Amino acid sequence: MDAYSQSGVNIDAGNEVVRRIKSHVARTFRPEVLTGLGGFGGGFQLPVGRYQEPVLVSGTDGVGTKLKLAFALDQHDTIGIDAVAMCVNDILVMGAEPLFFLDYFATGSLNPDVAEQVVKGVADGCEQAGCALLGGETAEMPSMYAAGEYDIAGFAVGVAEKSRMIDGSSIQPGDVVLGFPSSGPHSNGFSLIRRIIAQNELSLQDSFEEAPGVLRTLGTVLLTPTRIYVKSVLSLLQQFRVKGMAHITGGGFWENIPRVLSKGLSAQIDYGSWPILPVFNFLQEQGQIPNYDMFQTFNMGIGLIVVVSQEIKSDFVAACAGIGENVYELGRVTTAGQPVQIIGLP
Repeated sequence: MDAYSQSGVNIDAGNEVVRRIKSHVARTFRPEVLTGLGGFGGGFQLPVGRYQEPVLVSGTDGVGTKLKLAFALDQHDTIGIDAVAMCVNDILVMGAEPLFFLDYFATGSLNPDVAEQVVKGVADGCEQAGCALLGGETAEMPSMYAAGEYDIAGFAVGVAEKSRMIDGSSIQPGDVVLGFPSSGPHSNGFSLIRRIIAQNELSLQDSFEEAPGVLRTLGTVLLTPTRIYVKSVLSLLQQFRVKGMAHITGGGFWENIPRVLSKGLSAQIDYGSWPILPVFNFLQEQGQIPNYDMFQTFNMGIGLIVVVSQEIKSDFVAACAGIGENVYELGRVTTAGQPVQIIGLP
């Protein structure tokens, strides 16, 4: 046994992880990828021929304490999708096409089986987003993490045409606010979710009715990966001029929608204009959480908000249906009141 192994770092396990993940990484490659896995850096040829004035857009994020559920359930093959989703959805709302993604996986003692599952999820997320998993870092750091635990974070780079970047500056009164449904809590609010579970002595193995006649365990419902909106939205952006988009993450409706509104504008959201997923009603009841806090912590069933002009609303909604996307008309932009108003909220 060499000195480094005696300190708790298993070089052989690291090499085994690299061997296992090569096939997962390779299936995400786009034609612009110039390098393979294992180099000091990843090369990607920018598709400048498709753009007059290409602008690189980047974003980074992690998964938060949703990881605690993955540890408890010993289920690690979807958490990588969350890491990708949190990054690519963020750059998507600026009108950018994700090009490539880098991941960072860190643990106290490297388990090749777990690491492979996590990276498989990252690759699955990259495939859903149409971007390349260009590289990453697998770090083994003894004593930094509890046994069986790890952290995963990521970094995405995309490209947008400068003249078609989406920043909300053209939003005006009378524009329509539309919402794309989420798949659940996505990757936000899990510190509160775990507190609700603990205080009510719930089990992740408890049966939960996700829809009439559809039963899954509570843990499986909560671990449902974050939706990736990239391919659907990019196809719509080729047809329509979208004025603003917001990824509904930490801070919920109250904090994310104002990020795309100019000063003096307000988004009036009609409560009841979309179905709130049963998991949110369950969490609110179990935690006795006020409505305001629910909308500040969770996405409440809407993962992405889009603002379009009244003139193109009908065509936009029809185009969504044509690609199998459900979209809800949530409300409108006005000049009256707070930046976000939820009309009819009990």
